[in-house]
Amino acid sequence: TNLDQFATGLNGTRSPYGIPTSAFNPDYISGGSSSGSAVAVASGLVSFSLGTDTAGSGRVPAAFNNIVGLKPTKGLISMRGVVPACRTQDVVSIFALTVADTARVASTAIAFDEEDAFARADAPRFTLQAAPQRLRVGVPQGDIPFFGDEQYESLYRASIDRMASRGADIIPIDYAPFAQAAAMLYAGPWVAERLAAVGDLIHRNPDAIHPVVRSILLGARDKTAVDAFQAFYRLAELIRTARSEWAKMDVMLLPTAPTTFTIAEMLADPVELNSRLGVYTNFVNLMDLAALALPA
Repeated sequence: TNLDQFATGLNGTRSPYGIPTSAFNPDYISGGSSSGSAVAVASGLVSFSLGTDTAGSGRVPAAFNNIVGLKPTKGLISMRGVVPACRTQDVVSIFALTVADTARVASTAIAFDEEDAFARADAPRFTLQAAPQRLRVGVPQGDIPFFGDEQYESLYRASIDRMASRGADIIPIDYAPFAQAAAMLYAGPWVAERLAAVGDLIHRNPDAIHPVVRSILLGARDKTAVDAFQAFYRLAELIRTARSEWAKMDVMLLPTAPTTFTIAEMLADPVELNSRLGVYTNFVNLMDLAALALPA
């Protein structure tokens, strides 16, 4: 269950305990932050595992290892005992080989925990529901980023065609409010929550923290309370705008990630390449949505 240190990363290379690799090609990243949890399932070591998801950590490793990754909405699975990354955004996620296995684990794990301050007492019981007869599948209008990866884009377009061939209605949507929210997670004040989570360790023993993680955490020192409140206001506006798009669709179909990288590529440009991995996952936590990464 090795992972990007303090769950700060979507790639899996930011660990003092070695770098997990893709279950299919050891030259490639495993995805993160819940790297080892995903690789353990993909490698057949376990039937399911738990991860955490703050920006995509329970979905990107699922995508890169060809398994299922469920990110539930906040407060459904207890966070008691989990070392936080961003307490207001963190959720426990589930990795499994099939959707059926994922649902079975979720039905067991989802329960109200009185000792978790963020637990939802009003959460509905977890059940599987049949899809509507004409499932409305939202897809972004126009071009979306794949950073030159034509194979990834081709696979995504094929998944849209596959949904349509099975009777789904493909609905063009305005993806702008979701993309703008995604950009806020690391560019905004939530990175200061990560600094709060590590406490005084970064000052007491900075060498214990991976250099890339340390630079990200130290960058949060410039965030102010004013920045935080302004970000909360902007996020509320984007959530309200997004509601008009949700009125058009039952689900949104997106790539889990726009591309992947070799470990060597990631180590050579660790911040920029990592940021690319979250372009389709970051908004989900800020908007408190559920997401399911599926092999395609």
